[in-house]
Amino acid sequence: LNKILHDNDNSPLTEKQEQEMLQISHDELNEFPISIGTDNTSHNWETIQHPGTEALQYHSKGNFHPLKRKRATASELVGVLSGKKMNALRGGHDTTNANGTGNNNNSGSDNIEEGYMRVPKFWDPLPYRIIADEREQRSGKNEGSDGGSDPPPPTDLPRDGVRRYLGNFGSRLMTPAEAKSIGSRIPSSQNDGALLETIFVAVASYRDWQCPQTVESAFSRASHPERIRVAVVDQIRFGRDTPCSIPPGGPCEENPNQATCKHLSQIDYFTVDADLSVGPVFARHLGHRLYRGEYFAMQSDAHVEFVQRWDDEIIEQWHTARNEMAILSTYLSGVEKHIDLETGERTSKSRPIMCASDFEGYGDMKHLRHGQQPEGVTYIHDMPTLNPFWAAGFSFGRGHFVVNVPYDQHLPWIFQGEEISIGLRGFSYGYDYYSPEKAACYHYYGRDNVPMFWENSSIYRGSGDYGMNRLNAIIRMATPSRNGKSKEWIRTDELKYGIGRVRDLQLFFDIFGIHVKEQTVEKHLCRFVGRPMQKEFIPFLRTNEMGLDYDRITYRYVDKE
Repeated sequence: LNKILHDNDNSPLTEKQEQEMLQISHDELNEFPISIGTDNTSHNWETIQHPGTEALQYHSKGNFHPLKRKRATASELVGVLSGKKMNALRGGHDTTNANGTGNNNNSGSDNIEEGYMRVPKFWDPLPYRIIADEREQRSGKNEGSDGGSDPPPPTDLPRDGVRRYLGNFGSRLMTPAEAKSIGSRIPSSQNDGALLETIFVAVASYRDWQCPQTVESAFSRASHPERIRVAVVDQIRFGRDTPCSIPPGGPCEENPNQATCKHLSQIDYFTVDADLSVGPVFARHLGHRLYRGEYFAMQSDAHVEFVQRWDDEIIEQWHTARNEMAILSTYLSGVEKHIDLETGERTSKSRPIMCASDFEGYGDMKHLRHGQQPEGVTYIHDMPTLNPFWAAGFSFGRGHFVVNVPYDQHLPWIFQGEEISIGLRGFSYGYDYYSPEKAACYHYYGRDNVPMFWENSSIYRGSGDYGMNRLNAIIRMATPSRNGKSKEWIRTDELKYGIGRVRDLQLFFDIFGIHVKEQTVEKHLCRFVGRPMQKEFIPFLRTNEMGLDYDRITYRYVDKE
């Protein structure tokens, strides 16, 4: 690396030189699987403030007093790997700075501040940071390897190297070379010479007894389980709930032939005291922190059944989109009438598409959210079906999606609205959403007596207002409160979890008939999504396969009724 930099004589790096630098680091960037490990005192971990505590502290304007709860303290984050309970992950408020350097002050559990917790840092390999730093130092501006320059970034932008390399926090669209540099491949276990694209599967679970079966079916029904890495954020009550790390057929010591047991090195269980749960957004945020450079990134709920050969099928469908920025995402159909639970074979060809959304709620809490989506057999078979919206229950795309658009750390108590947030942020970075023709898994609906995170409502009462205010402000959908004043919201990491500059959100609102000021939508959008949208939009797919060029799309949806 030093030789390439020295020989270049301080001239701006060329794309070829950057790719040579990454090729030199091939073994590091292609390592699989990489575990988060159990040593929370290492430099790969950091201390963050719990978002519920953060919101309550913001609300109290300096008069905040830590909440005293019967079951656990807010500082406790417990790591459980392979069913073995580790010590409570406690540490002082560390001194890590924006560059990712510094020391974690972990001298003992007595140093922890109420409301802080230890978590893995986001994936950020050194080679990307070196290239990003060299770009800035050599050019005096923020150039990408395509030669185009970015506007100077705000001074408070985080220094994450991989995100600066990948378009500088959405300042510009990634180049094909930058995008394709992300993602590990491994040799097939079948010794056929094939290189397999790896898959990261993030599962957020709240006291969910079906979580172990979800993990088991992900491995047991995959064509190539060796390429899959599962990361579970397991929110449980210790002593009352069975951890997700205990396979459905019992502990591995008693039943080692389970697929989960055969692939333990490819699973991370990040276990959190259920008292710390403030909704799916924070749980999935923790899940995104567990990504470690896999080629594809996927997320699902903790109560799904995977179909046979799901990995081969979903990868093949992604490739048929011929779009590096494609994200396959949809609400999942239920297991009934769609999958044979004994064999894992699919029994139905119908699937939902993401096209129905409207404003709901009242007063200051009114917001846009997805409704019940129409389901049927697709008429489009040569590629996935384009649709406007992203769904949290199932998402599959390139690994750089979760690098560029991670879940926001500062959205406590959000359940309705997370999909609009991720969807619009992804759109602004240049990503496109599709419904797959064939589902990779099916969902268990209508479950009775299943605990929900709402049982913590008395602990974090009032924090949700600040979460929703922040969500709407960041995605440009905030409206004045009833007294005419701007709503208060937490601005921490606004740019890190904010909107990119590749596409303007107003363009999205205009094209799909969303009237933010009036808080209304053009009805019957589902009549357009499908073959009409496919015919209208696909011609604007960039020739370098880096997403749809929305600046060339003149179509505007209007409900003719």
